Amino acid sequence: MVAVTLLLKAYGKPQLKIVDGLFASMLGGLKVKLEPCRIGSRGWVQTGVSGEDETIALNLLAREVGLCPVGLDAVEKFATLKGYVTAFDKNKGLVNVDVGFLSSEAVEAKVPLRDLQAQLADGRKVALDKFVKLFGLSKNQTLLVKVISVETREGGFEASLAESQVSQYRRWASSLLDRLVVLRASRDAVEQALKRAECLRDVVDVESLGLFEHAVVCKLGTDAVGLIPKLGRCLPYAVFSVFSPRRLLEFFGEDSNLFVLS
Repeated sequence: MVAVTLLLKAYGKPQLKIVDGLFASMLGGLKVKLEPCRIGSRGWVQTGVSGEDETIALNLLAREVGLCPVGLDAVEKFATLKGYVTAFDKNKGLVNVDVGFLSSEAVEAKVPLRDLQAQLADGRKVALDKFVKLFGLSKNQTLLVKVISVETREGGFEASLAESQVSQYRRWASSLLDRLVVLRASRDAVEQALKRAECLRDVVDVESLGLFEHAVVCKLGTDAVGLIPKLGRCLPYAVFSVFSPRRLLEFFGEDSNLFVLS
């Protein structure tokens, strides 16, 4: 049996059951046996795969879900990696992102504030806590980063936001639609909560950022903040944050590169 760590984080047994069901469906036609998923180090989902079609199953999991990389030495400079925000270091001006390197100690991507300022603020000296509020960032949110240096120091390596991540923020800003980011909940749970809370008339779509991370796209004129108490009653275990193009317009102005799609 081959033990694997998926590029996916879960937060409890109910979510592990969802992952088990997803993998069973994904690999249903293959001659393989899957161990029940478990939550391993730092929240990453782990399982075991064995059987005649083991290699095919592993390749399918790698393509559809992603496998945690062994270490930075196996990653090329400028590679794009998916990770989860672990902390906002205001003293050092860094966003720390866990990209799943399997080592005895966490080796995280460190995105400097100066890079955020260059990529998202036209070089303006915006404080880190202001960035967090403006872009609706929170711990355990998925983020795509680009490797800038393959050298590690102080438990991490330098990275910036991936071009695809910057493009996503530009697309979100240019849409002029609020987005309520919902973490620690499945898509089905989010959609059921919208229905129970009678919020469907306020919503255009639900965008999946990960298996348990989603962005609820609000209709024009709907304030995402107003949905939080309604959905919070239906999703008491979820974490919410808001991406508001209106706030970005007020702060950066309409000439900002954020509102220019590339």
